[in-house]
Order: sequence, then C-alpha cells, then structure tokens
Amino acid sequence: MIRVGIGQDSHRFMRKGKKMLVLGGVIIPDEEGLEGNSDGDVVLHAIFNALSQAIGKRSIGFYSDKMCRQGIKDSREYLKLALKMVKGSGYRINNIGMIIEAKKPRIEPYVGDMKKSIADILMITPDMIGITATSGEGLTAFGNGMGIQVFAIATVVRC
Repeated sequence: MIRVGIGQDSHRFMRKGKKMLVLGGVIIPDEEGLEGNSDGDVVLHAIFNALSQAIGKRSIGFYSDKMCRQGIKDSREYLKLALKMVKGSGYRINNIGMIIEAKKPRIEPYVGDMKKSIADILMITPDMIGITATSGEGLTAFGNGMGIQVFAIATVVRC
C-alpha cells in the first residue's frame, strides 16, 4: 500500500534581531533568519507536514508547540518525530520531493548539503529526495524576498 502526503510551510524573514537561516538542517551563511518559535526551518517543517499527512496525522504545530515550550527549537528533532510516527504506523518512506519558493538565498548551491542532511535525519538515501527551487518571478511575497515558502510531497509504503 502506498500513501501520499502534501505539506507546506512558510515563514517571513526576521524584522528585528539576529537568527541564522536554516534550510533542510543546513545553516545558510550570511543570510537573515526566519521568524518562528523554532529555528524556522521551513524545509523540514513542510516535510514533516507531508509525512504526517501521508499517515493521517496532524500538522506540525500540534506537535512542535509542545516541544518548543520544552525548549526544543531544532527542527531536526521535529522531523525525527515524524519519522518515528511513520515507522510506528507501519510504513517506511519511499521518497520526498519539494519546491522552495524564494527570491533569496539562491538555493542551488545548497541542494546537495540539504539532501544529505534530510537523508541523514530520515535514514534514507539522498537520491530518494528531490529539491527544486523557484523565485516565482516575483509574483508573490516569497518571490519578492519577504520570506520563504516550501511545498513538499512524501510517499510512504507499508513495511
């Protein structure tokens, strides 16, 4: 049995203060961080939502809000929870795909590192992950540089 989930997340860039930009578990140097209670890793958040949806569970906020109150702000920990939920439901990850919409930073130089980071967290191989990016031709707030939006799709198969 194959199941499919679609996930989305978006965050605006910080207006005040300093925070590192983290995408797919990778620190992107010399860029503004994203707002949020956690590290704001929209890539991992969108993947969480896709995996959770694929197995009929809830959105990331249902789980991460409690984790944030406990001081857990690292989105890699959230994604580890999603993996645990997938395995606990009797499934394994088949593949992950995502599209990142952002004017900045340029995504392509970080795709290899992001794929390795995500693969390590989810205990899959990097070739099971697809990452594409677009600026959206400036037609949205994300294409105009106000933040980053990610759509993810995940397929899981019964073990």
